[in-house]
Amino acid sequence: MSDGASPKRVPVPASRLPELIALAQEPSSEKRRALLRELSDAFFGVSERTEAETALYGAVLGDLTQAMDAAVRAELAERFATAPDAPVQLIRRLAEDEAEAVAEPVLRASPVLTEADLIRVIRSRGQGHMRAVSLRADVPEAVSDAIVERGDDQTLGVLLGNQGAHLSRAASEAAVGRALANPALHAVTVERAALPPDLLNDMYFAVEARLRRHILAQNARMDPVLLESALAAGRARVAADDGILPPDHAESLAYVEELRAAGQLTPEMLARFLRSGSRTSFLIALSQLADIDYHTARQIIDRRELDALAVVCKAADLDRALFLTYAVVLLNTEDNAMGKARAYAGMYNELSRDAALRTLRFWRMRRAAQAA
Repeated sequence: MSDGASPKRVPVPASRLPELIALAQEPSSEKRRALLRELSDAFFGVSERTEAETALYGAVLGDLTQAMDAAVRAELAERFATAPDAPVQLIRRLAEDEAEAVAEPVLRASPVLTEADLIRVIRSRGQGHMRAVSLRADVPEAVSDAIVERGDDQTLGVLLGNQGAHLSRAASEAAVGRALANPALHAVTVERAALPPDLLNDMYFAVEARLRRHILAQNARMDPVLLESALAAGRARVAADDGILPPDHAESLAYVEELRAAGQLTPEMLARFLRSGSRTSFLIALSQLADIDYHTARQIIDRRELDALAVVCKAADLDRALFLTYAVVLLNTEDNAMGKARAYAGMYNELSRDAALRTLRFWRMRRAAQAA
């Protein structure tokens, strides 16, 4: 088969099929190659075939193909990949071909392959074959789940990037768990339209600023019914134990509760805690102010997640000046602390309170799980 444009061929009459099958015993490689082309032309040259004729084409083409080199098999795969009436035996043989260049066209596009066929290939072949399956226009849930189970991170990225791939809840959780540990998967995971919202929000603390803005925007657009459903799904899986509390937690909690009872637990008091180095008291007060758990508050402060702190402060309806105060104190050991704090204050201005409140509800799931 030539590399250039194929010459226009006259369809071979189906009546020649027995003659062509007889010629399949021809030992010459060149003649077998010509025969393979002629049989393909004969198949596509008729509009109707009996089931038996189609099966016979598949058997003969499959036998001929097995004896040809990979380039010839790949060309045959390209030709039959999208044919809805392609012989099942031939398509299955091409899909399971060890050469990725041969298998890829049919794995990616053939409508003849069933879920069982695709899963069999996933179980028996390598990552290149799985990536081809991951690119199908429609990847059924069972097939996607098998890919999540066996695919490497590059394959997982291809699957997550395909909006036509359907993942079960369990597979989505597994995919997010892997994405949290691999920055190369952050964008394709966060930008996946079908990702469950609670899992999307799990990605918040792991991803860069651009993707965090995407998450906030998705939260702002979320239908209230979907929001409640997502929160219920998230609460069902959140673990209560996030780590050991600091030694001064009980003492600090008692002090914060005392201030709260006296009506003195104000946002200004939180700023004093920060300035004086009363870290545990500040974290407890922040968690109470935002109604989030202590460990989430600690993560925000320990990692100086100022955009996350902006979400907390906006949800609590604090004014920009107080948020700016917190930011400056947290950044006081860095160069140009005021300039960086003002940049985050700009983000604080752009953030809507509704988006902040919705985002905070996902962060509160852990607190709800601990109280259950």
